[in-house]
Amino acid sequence: MAEKRDYYEVLGVPKTASDDEIKKAYRKLAKKYHPDLNPGDKTAEEKFKEVGEAYEVLSDKDKKARYDQFGHAGVDPNYGAGAGAGGFGGGFGGGIDLDDILGSMFGGGFGGFGGSRQRANPNAPRRGGDIRVSLVLSFMEAVHGCAKTVSVSRQDTCPECGGTGAARGTSAETCPDCRGTGYVTVQQRTPFGVMQSTQPCRKCGGKGKIIKTPCSKCHGSGKTASTKRVEVKVPAGIDDDQSLRLAGLGDAGTNGGPSGDLIVIVTVRPDAMFERDGYDVHVTVPITYSQAVLGSEIVVPTIDGKVQYTVPEGTQSGTTFRLRGKGIQYVNGRGRGDQYVHVVVEIPKKLTRTQREALKKFEDSLKEENYEQRKGFFKSLRDKFEK
Repeated sequence: MAEKRDYYEVLGVPKTASDDEIKKAYRKLAKKYHPDLNPGDKTAEEKFKEVGEAYEVLSDKDKKARYDQFGHAGVDPNYGAGAGAGGFGGGFGGGIDLDDILGSMFGGGFGGFGGSRQRANPNAPRRGGDIRVSLVLSFMEAVHGCAKTVSVSRQDTCPECGGTGAARGTSAETCPDCRGTGYVTVQQRTPFGVMQSTQPCRKCGGKGKIIKTPCSKCHGSGKTASTKRVEVKVPAGIDDDQSLRLAGLGDAGTNGGPSGDLIVIVTVRPDAMFERDGYDVHVTVPITYSQAVLGSEIVVPTIDGKVQYTVPEGTQSGTTFRLRGKGIQYVNGRGRGDQYVHVVVEIPKKLTRTQREALKKFEDSLKEENYEQRKGFFKSLRDKFEK
């Protein structure tokens, strides 16, 4: 069995990372390794799964607490014996952690280390895990909103046993080793003497119950895997790296607990013409030399189609015009952003002889007063060097 990497290492965050830091790291890596953006790349696909597994644990308060205490064994009962035990690792034998050592040495509680801790009831109702899927949209799909269908692999409550894991007509029995608590206390000899530590019960896998006659459909897990097609209504104006939460469409809960949610993380592909800045849109439009000099009515693309705009006489290259209300609609709100049109004067190439002569004649007819920027530039130049 391949050794699993530390979940914090997978996401590239320290153990002191906040929920927001963990979420930000996950989104960045999920986007980087998403199969839609790395077609045919098996390595990226495995990385994507690894990142998702790490985030599923570290984003769940209860799972994170068990992982921080017991490592992989705390969130995966099938993980190798002793693997991932917290505290001193294998130095004094598997399963010993700092809290338990200090608790046994100083009589249940040492400063902030906890000593004796309240163990969660393994048979209490537990909410199902959230499922995260990525959805790649085009620029226009994000701007105008759309309906998309995503494929979701989830864990459903087994219809055969109703989630108990036991075959029909039978029921689970209380584990004799942990007496239904899901944890056992063990003693081990260490350089400090005989130490006592608490570990997930191996006989029942921390569940507190043993199923002697497992359900033939779910094999005792109480859940069955299914793949469903879910329609996602994407609101107009959604942006890259935002997410949608669909309540109750995640994994089924345990012991009668509610289902988790489906979280759809949106990735928006960049557009060749439009650039987004919040709810504003920027577009660059090339105009001719004569249009800039004489003024002209030009066609400007917007996210809603083409519009006519009058460029005033004497427009300089790089001038920006604002089209109010032509930007992106606010998500789930009223109002829209603006569109900014940046005009660039394109200098003609490959002139004919006649065109060159006409342009030269036109240039000769102009005076310094016709060029405001040049006039100001050369005045500054004289003031600087002719003292």
